[in-house]
Amino acid sequence: MKLLAITSCPNGIAHTYMAAENLQKAADELGIDIKIETQGSIGVENEFSEKDIEEADGVIIAADKTVAKDRFVGKKLLAVGVQEGIRQPKELINKITSGNVAVHKGQDGADSQSASTKKEKENPIYKHLMNGVSYMIPFIVVGGLLIAIALSLGGQQTAEGIQIPEDSFWKTIENLGAASFTFMVPILAGFIAFSIADRPGLAPGIIGGYIAANGSFYNSEAGAGFLGGIIAGFLAGYVALLIKRIKVPKAVQPIMPIIIIPVFASLIVGLAFVFIIGAPVAQVFESLTAWLAGMQGTSSILLALILGAMISFDMGGPVNKVAFLFGSAMIGEGNYEIMGPIAVAIAVPPIGLGLATFMFKKKFQNTEIETGKASFTMGLFGITEGAIPFAAQDPIRVIPSIMVGSMAGSVVAMLGNVGDRVAHGGPIVGVLGAVDNVVMFFIAIIIGSLVTALMIKLIKRDVGGQPVTAEDNNAYAEEATEQLGIDADQQSEGSAGGHDLQVDADKVEEINKLTDITSLELIDTELQGTTRDEVIDELIAKLETNGLVNSPAAFKQKILDREQESTTGIGMNIAIPHGKSQAVVKPSVVFGRKKEGIDWNSLDGTDAKLIFMIAVPEEAEGNDHLKILQMLSRKLMDDTYREKLLNVQSKQDVYQLLEQVE
Repeated sequence: MKLLAITSCPNGIAHTYMAAENLQKAADELGIDIKIETQGSIGVENEFSEKDIEEADGVIIAADKTVAKDRFVGKKLLAVGVQEGIRQPKELINKITSGNVAVHKGQDGADSQSASTKKEKENPIYKHLMNGVSYMIPFIVVGGLLIAIALSLGGQQTAEGIQIPEDSFWKTIENLGAASFTFMVPILAGFIAFSIADRPGLAPGIIGGYIAANGSFYNSEAGAGFLGGIIAGFLAGYVALLIKRIKVPKAVQPIMPIIIIPVFASLIVGLAFVFIIGAPVAQVFESLTAWLAGMQGTSSILLALILGAMISFDMGGPVNKVAFLFGSAMIGEGNYEIMGPIAVAIAVPPIGLGLATFMFKKKFQNTEIETGKASFTMGLFGITEGAIPFAAQDPIRVIPSIMVGSMAGSVVAMLGNVGDRVAHGGPIVGVLGAVDNVVMFFIAIIIGSLVTALMIKLIKRDVGGQPVTAEDNNAYAEEATEQLGIDADQQSEGSAGGHDLQVDADKVEEINKLTDITSLELIDTELQGTTRDEVIDELIAKLETNGLVNSPAAFKQKILDREQESTTGIGMNIAIPHGKSQAVVKPSVVFGRKKEGIDWNSLDGTDAKLIFMIAVPEEAEGNDHLKILQMLSRKLMDDTYREKLLNVQSKQDVYQLLEQVE
């Protein structure tokens, strides 16, 4: 089977490539051939050829902006948001391979709706808006940076502030930046309309956006700004779509998309703005801008708190984008002090979590500590999505921590009159000279990041050790298996009860299923212990009674040493304590059940109810037991299987369930 996938997000920076990476990783694990095209901020990469599309068995589109689907007519097509590509890559691939996906029939066909394709139509307004935003952002970035560079290098201090001499080279650079800004609203409107009606909507949208931004069309001193641009974009798109659906003679059809639709849609949108919409929206936008410009004291602090919370709440998601769009639009109106707090809030989550992994290592897994380095770096470049891996692991504690930090940083920035002339955030914009009051900008980021790190210290529990969780159940099992397998492979020194034990190769039989190394005598469905150590003693007693360990104390020490490194409570009510010791006669697994649960310091906070203790001889050759470990971990990811283990009544029933692990 061969699949194709496209990933794209509004900014085209982080989510686009995170989704691509996770889809590739999932496909590799499932043994599926996949080619992924990314439509990021630098354009299309790894573009599909005609041969790729012809050979493909299905297509996944994980995007928060409009992606053209015309080339995939006749192919199974699954369209979802980019977040699903990041968080549920295996589920998406499995939907395609299972056949539970409609065949794309093009714009004139009627695609049958299945559960897997409804996502595309759940929030069309957001999708169309984000498509416009994604094309608008480069114009704001170019304009802001050019103006910032011109002011930094060519500006001169005057009584009216920093001014650039009219006849200087830097004035030309400033004018280029100002020209870039003039395209902001027309591009926003144009590509909202494009998202709705495809190419026929583009020209009406851009024209409508231009009229919205120029109040002279409707006798207003101020234009309708980005609010008018949004209205113009949606109006143009839906008008074009309505005209597009009108039945016309075949002779007229070829000129519909290039003449009829653009002309009539442009007329309708333009006249609507000139005579009906423009002046009222301009008045609303002018009042909003004046209100924001006049915010001082308590009002400005409240605004900063709201913006900081929105930016960090979903780290690049819809709530984040609403606040980001608001700040970006204010740049176009010359109000840079709205984007300033936003630029700080953008950087705080990844930098704050990076700092937390450096300062409070016991709060994180080993892999999270490594991720912290990447997160910190992403924060320096204003990529909030660097915080997503931490939030995915522990959302209840991480999201409040980053929200409090971002709110603190935003307030400091607002009080410090920090302004940002580009639609971006993080220290990088300060280095490039796009920030007003740059000292307070960096102070705000530092304060917000430290608050985030301290919040992590305060509310996140200690979980220091090796990784046992991942983005989905299969990856979770592989991580847990890797953790246990690494330990089982480690060679340690010492003796058991003063006696060196050599295990002959013939004592280690080939292991094909779990019941090869367990028995009815090694099953206890009613554990009596009320603490972790008491349960460990009960399970070791089973091994001793059956002649499988010759020094319970020595083996228990190995178990406790392993628990000291990191908990073997892998979550979902499961614990897998294990040890490799000279006290063990041959590989064995003892199973115990505690329906009330035991506190095992599990990483997901659940009590351990299903406990599998694995005992391995230190001198045993071969790694067959690791295969059982992997199969056991995978089997335990099945919710139904775990439920059966919890509820069966007899040891015989448990044994029959364990026979399924092979």
